[in-house]
Amino acid sequence: MFDVAVFGSLFLTLFVIMDPPGITPIFLALTAGRPAKIQRRMAFQAVAVAFGVIAVFGVLGQQILDYLHVSVPALMIAGGLLLLLIALDLLTGKTDEPTQTKDVNVALVPLGMPLLAGPGAIVSVILAVQHADSFATQISVWTAIVAMHVVLWLAMRYSLLIIRVIKDGGVVLVTRLAGMMLSAIAVQQIINGITQVIQGS
Repeated sequence: MFDVAVFGSLFLTLFVIMDPPGITPIFLALTAGRPAKIQRRMAFQAVAVAFGVIAVFGVLGQQILDYLHVSVPALMIAGGLLLLLIALDLLTGKTDEPTQTKDVNVALVPLGMPLLAGPGAIVSVILAVQHADSFATQISVWTAIVAMHVVLWLAMRYSLLIIRVIKDGGVVLVTRLAGMMLSAIAVQQIINGITQVIQGS
């Protein structure tokens, strides 16, 4: 009833793509200055949004892309551009948003999507679901997806302890580091998308 090989393969793939250790400094930078209760809620919201997006694409992904006439490379380039804009804000210190919406916005974008539920994770899930040709493999695929999101939530939830140690100066440093990391991820994602477009033409 359970395919360990399928579970392990997808879990490791998603772990590498979604990168819980790498998301930690970005999460800390984007949630800096909020009360601990709000930060914990944002960690849950971000993971919930990511799971919701990935679940929808897992069930209806190919149909959605076909209906909108959107290719996977186009999805990658769009996600990369959005991440690049967020990275520039982090690098320049322009991370303030309207008080009424900043907590929700950061949890949804960029944490939930496209950082966690990015093109790479979405495509991996779409392919895994398409190749799951039995009930056992379907269970294994969805168990791997749920397990990965639990790991992401734990990584962000307990990374908040780091803020108590690094204080305000450390948060500024982490913010700049997160901006550099995020800009590199964004540029690489755009390059990968453009490369796929060229190879497909």
